[in-house]
Amino acid sequence: MDLIPRKFYLDDIFDDFLSSRKDQNMRCDIYEKDGDYHIEMDVPGFDKKDISIEAKDGYLTIKAEKTNEQNEEDEKKNYIRRERTYGKYERSFYLGDLDQDKIDAEFTNGMLKITVPKKEEVENKKVIEIK
Repeated sequence: MDLIPRKFYLDDIFDDFLSSRKDQNMRCDIYEKDGDYHIEMDVPGFDKKDISIEAKDGYLTIKAEKTNEQNEEDEKKNYIRRERTYGKYERSFYLGDLDQDKIDAEFTNGMLKITVPKKEEVENKKVIEIK
């Protein structure tokens, strides 16, 4: 099982120059420990109900959506600067063949922690005897 972002490895060279705001809002660390893969992702400003995780066809996809709910009081404000962004954010990672029932996720203080157990690799090899 490989834990590879959907983007190609060399894309990381250009990330600082070409990354979108949506990628910047879902930065993560990926590491291996005790036979499991771990993804720790920053999703500040989101509630647990705003985040969804889906495992399908070998991909683990994390989505977060933040809406800007304006009210009458907000319409009266004359903003000088607005840096907080709203919208849909998504990151996908290729995991290969995985046991979807054993994936665990925890969200605390703007940090999403996902644990993906490594699947036991069975050698799919057969030696053929020549007659």
